[in-house]
Amino acid sequence: MRRLAAELGTAPMSLYRHVAGRDALELMLVRAVFRAHPLPEPGPPGWRAKLEAVSRQQWRVYRTHPWMPELISITRPVLIPEAMAHTEWTLKALDGLGLTPAERARESITLPALVRGLAASAAAELRAERETGQGNDQWWSTLQGEVDAVLRSGRFPMLAALPERAVRDLDGLLEHALGRHLDGLQMRLSRGR
Repeated sequence: MRRLAAELGTAPMSLYRHVAGRDALELMLVRAVFRAHPLPEPGPPGWRAKLEAVSRQQWRVYRTHPWMPELISITRPVLIPEAMAHTEWTLKALDGLGLTPAERARESITLPALVRGLAASAAAELRAERETGQGNDQWWSTLQGEVDAVLRSGRFPMLAALPERAVRDLDGLLEHALGRHLDGLQMRLSRGR
């Protein structure tokens, strides 16, 4: 509230005439962000394209507003109709595929949780950059000697063989995770009940 008041050039207490507190302000911000990024209607054809679309939309929202992942809870969700629309959209995409109600429910939770988890890592990286003044590449370069020594020890040959950039590309990690997740769902659907 203090930071917002400073940005608006007003006293923090004056904000309480408009919002009850931080929680109310955060709820208003989350609702406004989701309203500003609506899902396409009817969306692309096919369940997979729809699930890719909703996941990528959530990813764009989180990347544009890195404070959002910490405000969205999978286990204690706040009733946010604009966010609930994403769940409804996901459930519609899964409707008629032969999944059990429990499978549809789990899918509508695990897919956004996957996106949110990677987005939380991206947000933590931005926070670390702000706090340390070092970008990710700079930070890694300060550890390079130690990393090289550990990897040359022979204890971690599989880790040593990994390409460095592959694990730092969060957009690539999202695409990989989303693709493998949906491949698994496709296999489940091809097996039937």
